[in-house]
This record gives sequence, structure tokens and C-alpha cells, in this order.
Amino acid sequence: MQIEKANAALDQIIDADAKVEKLADGFMFTEGPVWVRREGCLLFSDIPNGRIHRWSQSDGLSVYREPSFKSNGLTLDRQGRLVACEHVGRRVSRTGADGSVEALATNHEGKRLNSPNDVVVKSDGSIYFTDPPYGLMNDRIGAFAPRELDMAGVWRISPDGTQLTLVAEELQAPNGLAFTPDESRLYVDDSSQGTIHVYDVRADGSLGTGSVFAKLEGDGPGVPDGMKVDQQGNVYCTGPGGVFVVDPNGTLLGRLKIPGHTANLAWGDDDWHTLYLANGDAIARLRMKIPGIPVGQA
Repeated sequence: MQIEKANAALDQIIDADAKVEKLADGFMFTEGPVWVRREGCLLFSDIPNGRIHRWSQSDGLSVYREPSFKSNGLTLDRQGRLVACEHVGRRVSRTGADGSVEALATNHEGKRLNSPNDVVVKSDGSIYFTDPPYGLMNDRIGAFAPRELDMAGVWRISPDGTQLTLVAEELQAPNGLAFTPDESRLYVDDSSQGTIHVYDVRADGSLGTGSVFAKLEGDGPGVPDGMKVDQQGNVYCTGPGGVFVVDPNGTLLGRLKIPGHTANLAWGDDDWHTLYLANGDAIARLRMKIPGIPVGQA
């Protein structure tokens, strides 16, 4: 890994001698990592192979769910249940403790979703997800099919699961998304434009008018994709050549230039100081100085 520093503040985020540690490889394309703290394990998607894998330091690698319907982004709800965006299923699903799978969102006014991509859960239990058409355009990560919706939306599922609401529709290819620590704003990146956008989150869960927060440019594979925020509000977004770090004001602090195609990332370990990376055909991890926002805790 090469650390490209754009601002001295990056020194407060990562040690100059930090190393990326590969944990497992041999996959086709990893995505959607999420840390399950109560089990001390990482769950992640291998999209083309249609599997969700489980990895832990003590048990190594195993298959958690197959078929996954080419799942992409994963997270945990407030009860610790796995929420998955499925490209082939064209739905957002939830896996219960007994292994049963239920659909949380499949269509809007009778029209099927495109291919849900990434997902985040708010502290009130509402679920926000992005729905670009990537899975309809690429048989490797989805299944060729006609679009039924005329937008690539950002959607909200109400805490009780009864309402699906379109909260943003102006982005061409919404992908990764993450809340600020106080959940007053939501970041959403647009892979087609190379930008991160920011929205105010209203009391009813709807979003205000979005604006460009940052533009990510660089050499190497990848586009703005997976995104996470640390407890001080810094934004970590995968993009060309690795992971970009942007402060809460939109100032680029630097890029962690990582070999391979890093598509997504997740905070993990008991102290939430580890970034787990979905890195092409592998998963890896990297220790950071500032802890991330915990996932799956009521």
C-alpha cells in the first residue's frame, strides 16, 4: 500500500507504516463486507459465485448463504439480522437467526426494482438503499433483464417495513451510502460521475436537496463505490486505485493506494479500529487510528 497524503490531517487517521493484511483470496469479486461483532466474524458477498461467505480469525472461511442471488451490499439491522441487496433477486432481503430469508423491498407500484446495490440502517430502524441498474446490464454480477423503473433511486424502507419511499432520484448511478455520526446527513456516491453527494436528513426520514460533497479522481481500477464514516465524521470511499479519505468539510485528506480493485469496506473488530476491505478476488484488513461507527447495535 502507498499512502498519498493531500493534507497533514491524514497523519491523525493512519500510521505511516500501516500495512494491508490479506485474509483470504480465490474469489471472483468480493463486495459488501459487514462485521458481526457478537460472533467476531466478517460476512461478505462474492457476487459472481452467488455466495455470502463468513470469515473469522478462529474459524477461517466458510459459506454462510448460498445461493445469495448475487448479493452485493450487506449490513445488519438493529436486531443484528443480515440485510442484503440482491442483484438477481432485484430485492432487499433479510436473513433471520434461523436462516430464513424474507423480502423487504421488491417493487414500487408494481414495477420491479433495478438491482439494489448498497444499504445502510439508521438508528430508528429505517433502511436506506441504492438501486442502480448495474445488475441488469452485466450477467457476471446479475442477470440481463429490462428495466421497469425509469430512475436509479435512493430508497427508504420504514422502520416497520410497511412503506417503501423514493427519497432521491437525480443521481445517474447511486452506489455507496453512509450517514454522518449524528445521522443528520446522508452521503451517497454516484459512480458514473465520480462524485460523493450529501443530503440533509429530515425528521420524517426524507432527504433534502443534494449537493456535491467531493469529487474523487485518480489512477487505478474502480469508481466511487463503497463508503463508510468514522466516529469523527471523516468519510472513507473506495474509488480509483484504493480508498479516498475526505474530512467532514469535503476536503480530501489523501488516498490509500491499494493494489487490486477495492470495491467496498467495513469497520470491524471489538474496537472498530479495523477497516475490512473487499479487494477484488480477496478480502483484507487495515488498522486505523480513529474508530468507525458500529453496525448492528440497538
